This record gives sequence, structure tokens and C-alpha cells, in this order.
Amino acid sequence: MMIDLNADVGESFGRWRLGDDEAMLDVVSSANVACGFHAGDPLTLTATCRLAAERGVVVGAQVSYRDLAGFGRRFMDVAPAELTADVVYQIGALEGICRRFGTRVGYVKPHGALYNAVVHHDAQAAAVVDAVLAYDRRLPVVGLPGSALLRRAAEAGLRTVAEGFADRGYRADGTLVPRSEPGALVTDPGEVAERVLTMVTQRRVVAVDGTRVQMRVESVCLHGDTEGAAELARAVRDRLTAAGVTIAPFVALPTEQGQTPGERPSSPETVDG
Repeated sequence: MMIDLNADVGESFGRWRLGDDEAMLDVVSSANVACGFHAGDPLTLTATCRLAAERGVVVGAQVSYRDLAGFGRRFMDVAPAELTADVVYQIGALEGICRRFGTRVGYVKPHGALYNAVVHHDAQAAAVVDAVLAYDRRLPVVGLPGSALLRRAAEAGLRTVAEGFADRGYRADGTLVPRSEPGALVTDPGEVAERVLTMVTQRRVVAVDGTRVQMRVESVCLHGDTEGAAELARAVRDRLTAAGVTIAPFVALPTEQGQTPGERPSSPETVDG
């Protein structure tokens, strides 16, 4: 079995520090790097991309609403054409930084309120897909299983990657519990590790009401801003490897020499998902 572990990184801004990117990048196989719209400044993103490249971690563009004040966690009723332009801009900016270190953007994943919006908001989901098509149709799109985003992306011929969350609570319908509600976050390392193992090996997660939700995922997200994030990430990785699960990115590491961003590693055998 194989699973990708991803984390949100590059989210500091100027003198304001969030998370321990270096510690997270020692654990995960893919990095959702902020692109400056919800967090991240050029120096922060430069340091983050350098660290990822040095560790062989795939960089993904974590695109967002233009919402620095709200950390991208407020819904914004952005016109589709504007949202498409914003997403293309963010991918291109991050890729420019990546190229300094001999790597490239390997996938696209929405952040925060945009991630939750494109679960059901068809127009914004289509706008994100249009941006990926315009920039590089080889880039996979990461999102919630059953979301409008993944449906739209698949219809457009893009590779889709279903994602689970290690440290977030689920509702019975497979959507995430809003951060404003009880049960939104799971912070005990042992509990988080067991949840992820069940998600990967049994393809299910227990919702806050006790419902067993079936899901198949190729990648599991560990939020870099969750309290004790590095400890949670290490607990998850240790539990998975102890159970014989290989941690590896869902795409081959893109390079400036032209390696295809959407190419999968040839081995080991992957989890169907």
C-alpha cells in the first residue's frame, strides 16, 4: 500500500510566523505551498520551496481567495473570470519561485474557504478547473471526494486526487465540520494516527455523529497550523510505516528538465483510489 501525506506550508507572512515548515517537510511527501493570496510572502515562499526541493518533496500550489486578512477562510463571491485569473496568477508566481531550485509546481489544491466552496459551488469549481486548463492541463487537482471540483476536473480530462484529512472532523455526508463547530479539529496524536490508518487501509472514517463514512483517498492532509502539527505528522507517519504503508507522493517530483507533472511513480503498488 502507498499513500501521500501532504501539509499546508509557507503560510508565514513577514515577521508573523505560523507553523514549523522545516519539521513538516521532514515528514510529508507533498507540500501545499501558499501562493501569497491567503498567506506567504516572497521570502517565505522562497525558503519553503528551497526546503521542499532539498528534501524531494513535491510542491503543490495552494490557491486561495485574495484574503490575507481572513487567512483565506472567508467565502468570497468572486466572479468566475476573476477567480480563474487569480488562480492562474498564483500558480505562475509559485512556479517562478520553484524554478530557482530546479523543481516545478506538481499539482493544484484550493485552500480554506475556496476548498469548501468548490465542494458544492459549481461556478467557482469550474473557474478553478479553467485556470488549471489554461496553465497546464497535466497538473492534477486535489479536492474532497465527491466534490464539484473533482467532478468538473474529471469531465475536463484532468487527473483528480481525492483527499482525506487527518486532523479534521467529518460530517455524515463526508464534508468537513466547520471550524466554528464542536468536533472540527482532532488533536490527539494517537487518535489522529489511528484515524489515518483506518482511512488508508479500510477506506473509511468515523463522522462526529458516529456514522462510518466510506471514502477512497490518494492523499491525506495534515494542517501545518494545527496545534502540535509536527508531532501529529510524525505520529501519523510512524503508525502508517509500522503497518507496512509506504509514504510517497502521488506524482513524480517535477523538474525543470521536463518531467511530466502528472506522472505517477512506477512503484510501489498504489492504493486504488
